Amino acid sequence: MSIDTPILDQPGAGGPDAGLIKDTTTKDFMRDVIEASREVPVLVDFWAPWCGPCRQLTPILEKAVRGARGAVKLVKLNIDEHPQIPGQMGVQSIPAVFAFQDGRPVDGFMGALPESRVKDFIARLVGDRPADSAAELEAAEAALAAGDADSAAQVFAEILQKDAENTAAAAGLAKCYIKTGDLTRAEQTLALVPPAKADSPPVASARAALELARKGSETGDIDSLRAKLAADPKDAQARFDLALALNAKGDRNGALDELLALVAKNRAWNDDAARKQLLQLFDAWGPSDPATLSGRQRLSSLLFA
Repeated sequence: MSIDTPILDQPGAGGPDAGLIKDTTTKDFMRDVIEASREVPVLVDFWAPWCGPCRQLTPILEKAVRGARGAVKLVKLNIDEHPQIPGQMGVQSIPAVFAFQDGRPVDGFMGALPESRVKDFIARLVGDRPADSAAELEAAEAALAAGDADSAAQVFAEILQKDAENTAAAAGLAKCYIKTGDLTRAEQTLALVPPAKADSPPVASARAALELARKGSETGDIDSLRAKLAADPKDAQARFDLALALNAKGDRNGALDELLALVAKNRAWNDDAARKQLLQLFDAWGPSDPATLSGRQRLSSLLFA
């Protein structure tokens, strides 16, 4: 066995690095990433054998994770062999690295970064974000989910005062503005995110939510759209617009019902617009949101029945 072989990935292997770096599968993703990230942050490296930049980045990631001495773990997923998870997360180019903490994606980057920037990324993830900030983020996100955008915005803003590059806080603050209808300030908030973090999962989610809010403001009144559908149940555009209007009012399940009905009845309509719109909703709501999980399952049942 050569010195480059990752012995710690072998079942039952020991040593100080044992368990820090491993390959995973679609079946084991929940255990290796979601559940494991509740104990320590987990980096997920989406890669493929044909990807040259991936071959450059992965050894850098492995070295940096070993250097962190247990503060973070690395899980690698071959997207050719296991396309379902990257597809659900909207991974469109590789290498792509997502950082999971407390069961959800909190940061990430695309492309092969140099070693110094990978180390900085890990340092921010495990060293520059104190435990109280993580608790504050969780409290702010809970307040926003409960509809208290004002309280959530105050906490997100306080976190950003301490850590201007905290993408989760910036995305959360933008979503607070979206919740209150101040789309201009939401856009301004997202524009302050450093370019290197512009594609991180929290920011991508907020950007999708902003675009949905703009669409929702243009669709018209819910009652009028329902009346249109009652008069003509085959009116695909009215059903599509109703879904956006419902989402804008916070009725996620209602939006799901209308778009899934459109996929079931007329998937080819407007170049597969209903399915594409569902994917944007999932991006905006986040991968762990109950509506996202339910919607993905229902969509898969329709597409692969």
